[in-house]
Amino acid sequence: MTQPAPRRPTDRTRLRVTELRQSGESPFLLEPDAEARADLATSLGIQAVRKLRFEGVLTPRGKEGWQLEAKLGATVVQSCIVTLDPVTTRIDTTVLRRFVPARWLEEPEAGSETEVPEDDSLEPLGEVIDLSSVMQEELALALPPYPRKEGVELGEAQFAEPGVTPITDDDVRPFAGLADLKKKMDDAGGEG
Repeated sequence: MTQPAPRRPTDRTRLRVTELRQSGESPFLLEPDAEARADLATSLGIQAVRKLRFEGVLTPRGKEGWQLEAKLGATVVQSCIVTLDPVTTRIDTTVLRRFVPARWLEEPEAGSETEVPEDDSLEPLGEVIDLSSVMQEELALALPPYPRKEGVELGEAQFAEPGVTPITDDDVRPFAGLADLKKKMDDAGGEG
């Protein structure tokens, strides 16, 4: 008996739930072209997305749920937070999302003893699973929040108008000046 041929990954970004295989995995592969990567970089507020690949499978979970397991690989260019020079970062991350009926995610009624577990992989299931949106969200979460060029240290930034002494972190600490105040009071008390 011959086994069915493995399904080729789809490159569609929006999958209708009613069209997904109910008896096995539905593979997918997204590799956005240069124009789509440029649009994505703009929406993320970064300089560039040089490479991007999102590959995985959707698997039915029970009668009403789906699980997405994937690998996200990307090469991104961001501005250094100190020098504003380009910083290139390679991102490789595993993605897990579980799509369940929205009623499963509803808050319990007040006074109910039912606890809702904290699970950040749960997503409400609609008519469509938007792979492109999942890819974009996961890339945004994986971006370094403070990219720095190698060897660059984050110094202390001080801003003030010309001729004005800038305020430092020590100046705004609530008890920073108490020692000076005590000394002044002791000095004033000793003169009388």
